[in-house]
Amino acid sequence: MGKSLPDEPGGAQDGGAALRRPVRTLRVKMVLLGASGVGKSSLALRFGKDQFRSTSPTVGCAYLTRVVHLSEVTLRFEIWDTAGQEKYHSVTPLYYRGAHAALLVYDLSSRESFIRAQLWLKELEKQDVPGSTVTWLVANKGDLDEGRQVSTQEGEKLAKERGLFFTETSALSGDQVNELMLAVAHRVYEHLGGEQGGLTEWRETSLGEMRHRDTSNRLSSCCRVGV
Repeated sequence: MGKSLPDEPGGAQDGGAALRRPVRTLRVKMVLLGASGVGKSSLALRFGKDQFRSTSPTVGCAYLTRVVHLSEVTLRFEIWDTAGQEKYHSVTPLYYRGAHAALLVYDLSSRESFIRAQLWLKELEKQDVPGSTVTWLVANKGDLDEGRQVSTQEGEKLAKERGLFFTETSALSGDQVNELMLAVAHRVYEHLGGEQGGLTEWRETSLGEMRHRDTSNRLSSCCRVGV
């Protein structure tokens, strides 16, 4: 499967690896954008629990968390999986505004979803302050390579022209999903970790807040917007 993940510095640890010294935990807001059916929810579930299951279309948005340990810092990703259906298009900016990382996801076996990803990119750019968001173009469903409608070269070309990072994944098999998560973590910390007004320190939420959203890496629908 084609991919274009940047080389990462050493010293990264993911999951519950023990750290020898206390490190800061920084909050990262990450949003997944793209047409309905491209596998955003499946990618989100892979990020959070390394599992795959068939999912229904997201209503409004869904929320989960993922902790990534780097050599100097711990990043707590708050991942917002947005609905791709047209009827939710007007409310989606409420979820991706202020994102530190954005994944623009398309299905490599669907040219229409590739076109839609470019429209989502234009919408994101309207809200984005230049340099404030690490944006990644993600070609999902690499397991459907035999039915591919968008070549790796097309994805790489678009990413290069628009200043995006690029990779191809398969939420079904898990191929390149963990690598993508680590790469995003490195890039976000590299670009925003030391910036004034960039990443903020995360602190434990109150019991009341935890009752309203799941913080155990389970996919949860925390902000539904009607059916």
